[in-house]
Amino acid sequence: MVLAEGPDSGRRVLVVDDEESITELVAMALRYEGFAVETANAGYPALQRLEEFRPDLLILDVMLPDVDGFSIAERVRRDRRGVPVLFLTARDATEDKVRGLTIGGDDYVTKPFSVAELVARVHAVLRRAGHGGASHSLVLGDLEMDDDAHEVRRAGQLVDLTATEYRLLHYMLVNARRVLTRAQLLDHVWSYDFGGDAGVLETYVSYLRKKVDFVEPHLIQTVRGVGYVLRPPRE
Repeated sequence: MVLAEGPDSGRRVLVVDDEESITELVAMALRYEGFAVETANAGYPALQRLEEFRPDLLILDVMLPDVDGFSIAERVRRDRRGVPVLFLTARDATEDKVRGLTIGGDDYVTKPFSVAELVARVHAVLRRAGHGGASHSLVLGDLEMDDDAHEVRRAGQLVDLTATEYRLLHYMLVNARRVLTRAQLLDHVWSYDFGGDAGVLETYVSYLRKKVDFVEPHLIQTVRGVGYVLRPPRE
């Protein structure tokens, strides 16, 4: 499967819901659209991921096992101004919708929901928030890719990449912490014009390691028998 390259491609979305089936479904749909997605199944882990992941959008359930979504949204508005919030919840009473939008929610979607409609609303919220089509950076620890300047920096140092190396790293950053198969990487970076020799992938991963992982921690990891993942080793 090749991810879509739309105006919001690479935007970071944090999905918070205590139902794993919901987070997996939403995350899969958004990754297909080119978003970088992280998930959390409760309020306090979500607050931690907010600080670490720095999402461009928060998709938030109201009924969580530890702290309700309304309280999280209020904290987001107080501490992380500018991060839009889309509520995704089974609480469909008018008073709940009014409360969610009054405390600063940017949209309110009730369960059961259409995945296609949710994705459309995500794009709409980001567009209203001023993100649609805007240039942006992808960040993982001290690794930063600035799509505006078409530059990559690691530990503050500029990394000189070829066009193919840049595409490969971009795809891995969009899917940071997600294990990518060799077939996914070959299809996305080399498309269907490529002959299929997986050896070229190993070669380019080796190039990236030399250029990106010149400091600790090493971010490009091999998952034996599967492919590669971009993440700090402690994860």
